[in-house]
Amino acid sequence: MAYNHFILCCGGTACESNKGVEIYKNLIAESKAQQVSDQVQIVQTGCFGFCEGGPIVKVLPEESFYVNVKPEDVQEIIAEQIIKGREVPRLLYNPTAQKQKIRAIEDIEFYQKQVRVVLRNCGVINPESIDEYIARDGYVALEKVLLAMKPEEVIAELKTSGLRGRGGAGFPTWLKWDLTRKSSGDIKYVICNADEGDPGAYMDRSTIEGDPHSVIEAMIVCGHTIGAHQGFVYIRAEYPLAVDRLKIALNQAKEYGLLGTNILGSGFDFDIEIRLGAGAFVCGEETALIKSIEGQRGMPIPKPPFPAQQGLWGKPTVINNVETLANIPVILTKGGAWLAKIGTEKSKGTKVFALTGKVKNSGLVEVPMGTTLREIIFEIGGGIKNGKKFKGVQTGGPSGGILTEAVLDTPIDYESLTAMGSMMGSGGMIVMDEDDCAVDVARFYMDFCVDESCGKCSPCRIGTTQVLNILKKITNGNGEESDLNKLENIGNTMTRASLCMLGGSAANPTLSTIKNFRDEYLEHIHDKKCRAGKCKQLVHYHIIADKCKGCTVCARKCPVPCITGERGKAHAIDQSRCVKCGECLKSCKFGAVVKA
Repeated sequence: MAYNHFILCCGGTACESNKGVEIYKNLIAESKAQQVSDQVQIVQTGCFGFCEGGPIVKVLPEESFYVNVKPEDVQEIIAEQIIKGREVPRLLYNPTAQKQKIRAIEDIEFYQKQVRVVLRNCGVINPESIDEYIARDGYVALEKVLLAMKPEEVIAELKTSGLRGRGGAGFPTWLKWDLTRKSSGDIKYVICNADEGDPGAYMDRSTIEGDPHSVIEAMIVCGHTIGAHQGFVYIRAEYPLAVDRLKIALNQAKEYGLLGTNILGSGFDFDIEIRLGAGAFVCGEETALIKSIEGQRGMPIPKPPFPAQQGLWGKPTVINNVETLANIPVILTKGGAWLAKIGTEKSKGTKVFALTGKVKNSGLVEVPMGTTLREIIFEIGGGIKNGKKFKGVQTGGPSGGILTEAVLDTPIDYESLTAMGSMMGSGGMIVMDEDDCAVDVARFYMDFCVDESCGKCSPCRIGTTQVLNILKKITNGNGEESDLNKLENIGNTMTRASLCMLGGSAANPTLSTIKNFRDEYLEHIHDKKCRAGKCKQLVHYHIIADKCKGCTVCARKCPVPCITGERGKAHAIDQSRCVKCGECLKSCKFGAVVKA
């Protein structure tokens, strides 16, 4: 059937949680009600990336890009655009409050500097349709590998591409595959690591939600290349939408003869199973992940031997994360040299970041390696919200460091971020403004690491707890300057001596904030003051007598209560009883309550 219009409706987790499913259903119902269902095809896609503008609806061929759509807007979209051929200006993306000429999606600042390789199909196709994936060159790479390429040629293309592991370590993908291929043994395995556990990170989840077949295709290619016949996707149970779409894609691939026995008549057999993770952050580490799949407690083991020699059930195993695998079909379709033209000398291709925090345009960002932090935060991200001042950005999640304005113009690649005291990680990027406290942020991430430590090795088990206790001591106003040396000594010991990278990198937020925001630590220690007002024990609320009207609202809102005073007269706060809840500040309409 030939359609006059196509309506793409974002079906990622973020949009679905904001009535995205209702919008999609309303579009279908309204097109039928207005008798235009034969003129328009309505497609539920994966994430568009521009999460700040979600839910998103895009209409083709006009390229109308509607943001912050509500279910009640659907009737107008169908009536105006589909029937009358007129856009709905109030829903179109507009970078300013003034009406400007409507621009196509590729002209929006958020997308201008992006190069979508991994996210090439997200927001474009229906992730639950294998036909739409095939229409976008899906499974072309698999056919090529099975029928026209030798394993050595696949390895050579990966080597030419320069692709490195996107899970954080940056190990050359070709080398990992080649080592496993050359390892002895008749049984080998392929594992997709979809256990994305960094706070604020959702790159891998969104890739599977929007393009599950790209991961499946890559795993089959890997299996054929290394001599494996079984694959596993290790994915968090907290990602139900990604799991459901992955199951649908696996069933479709089997129905089309692209998965299972005698794939494409090549004689090659390969199957994939899903293994659900229980949400343990440490299971993102490959040896802990392997133990979890085997049914054991997810705890890392010393290396060597590496998984390429002895992995799952003691057999040679390749483990790649979702983003790494999603690159593979493109490399083999377009050639390794094509990807190698993108990025820097040592870091080829693109990197997907989950840009979150105090930035105007949060969302999924895929940029060439070598793009600067400033370009991502201030051009793609639109700068800091509410006119606040930029303070820092953390890359690499709880394992990364917090970087300041001084390094914003440094090109992003594996080596540069490590040299600056942070890391690439899986791709989390959290922006902070002047209202964030560096000490409190370090405490938050160490608290997370204490909860997520498996406890197997003492540098991590004891070290994270000791660092957290010292950070709590400082944020409570009981710190001493000698505590900074203790934090650095313990942190450096953890980095050198921990069994896995959870403990080996857990001190990065603390060490980087001591280096870059030492004045804030000293302010907490000597002045007993938190300039951002985040450390409750260092915050004091006062009532300015001259401004107080004696309305008693603050006293009535106080949960302790610790505010006294007669109606019509100035009130006062008993500091010894104050629990620092801030209700007095929120409730006062006269500006009489201040925070110091």
